[in-house]
Amino acid sequence: MTLNTLDRTAPSLFKRRPSRVSQLAIYGALALFLMVADARFKITDPVRVAVATLLYPVQWVMMKPVQSVHEAGSYLGALDEAQVREQDARKQLVAMAQRASLADELIQENDHLRELLQLRDRLTTPGMAAEVIYDSPDLYTRRVVIDRGQVDGIAQGSPVLDEKGVVGQVTRVYPLRAEVTLLIDRDQAIPVFNPRTGARSVAYGDPSPLRTGGIELRFMPSNADVQEGDLLTTSGVDGLYPPGLPVAKVVSVERRADSAFSRIYCEPVGRVQGVRHVMVLKPLDRATHPESPSASQADGAAQARAGRAAQARGKAAEKDGAKDGAKEGKAGAAKPAAAPAVKKDPA
Repeated sequence: MTLNTLDRTAPSLFKRRPSRVSQLAIYGALALFLMVADARFKITDPVRVAVATLLYPVQWVMMKPVQSVHEAGSYLGALDEAQVREQDARKQLVAMAQRASLADELIQENDHLRELLQLRDRLTTPGMAAEVIYDSPDLYTRRVVIDRGQVDGIAQGSPVLDEKGVVGQVTRVYPLRAEVTLLIDRDQAIPVFNPRTGARSVAYGDPSPLRTGGIELRFMPSNADVQEGDLLTTSGVDGLYPPGLPVAKVVSVERRADSAFSRIYCEPVGRVQGVRHVMVLKPLDRATHPESPSASQADGAAQARAGRAAQARGKAAEKDGAKDGAKEGKAGAAKPAAAPAVKKDPA
């Protein structure tokens, strides 16, 4: 059965193909021919254009995912960079705001210090500048603590003022610090003088919760000549405050019919709240300042009292003399008058 099967395959002569070397030579010559022809005659340009046109949609579709991934990466990178820049810009803005605030604070502090220096030049009483460290922790008092103490020559009772006026008085002294009681403290009192009328009085810290941060003139008669806007200065009669320092301005005068005294409220001229830098003056000493206004006023008052006492003694002596003269006159009227002596004529 195998022998009778017909062999239908081609003879081996027709199955032969060119060898590998022949194919390489043919293809190499063809490639060289095409390159020379393309370089010389541009014969492949139409083919290249046609192939590029046909392959463009395929290239566009194949490159779109790659471009999308690249654009997404670029977008995320740009977003991160923008966020970093925004954070840096915010930090720079905060730093600039802090610098601006610090610059404003330094300018104000410089102005206050300049005014304090000018005030020290105008004052005849020696003093020194001090800085307020913190407020007193006691909630029922109005006191501040300064960075000067016994080592710096601060004494108890020293007046404390800023560039505008009196702020308070040193009430407690430590080696390196001192405690200042402000004018608005309920236990603080200061003798004041009204330059417009020449009247003297005493100003006390206002304890009223409705008028926080003020002072009050007490025991002023209802008919006292006090008007709103009057400037009150230190009188100097206490021997601690130099005379003429601004203290407060009168803001309201209440005269009541059921009381013999007026309610006079004043506003301190100095910055009793939020003060940063102050001037601490040396309290006046009558022994070392015999010509101080307080000493001269005290001597004048003593002389006036002595003069009034002498005048009273003189009036009493005059009354006694008048009484003695009246008694002698009555006694002379009671006795008969003696008859005049008559000379007789010898004739």
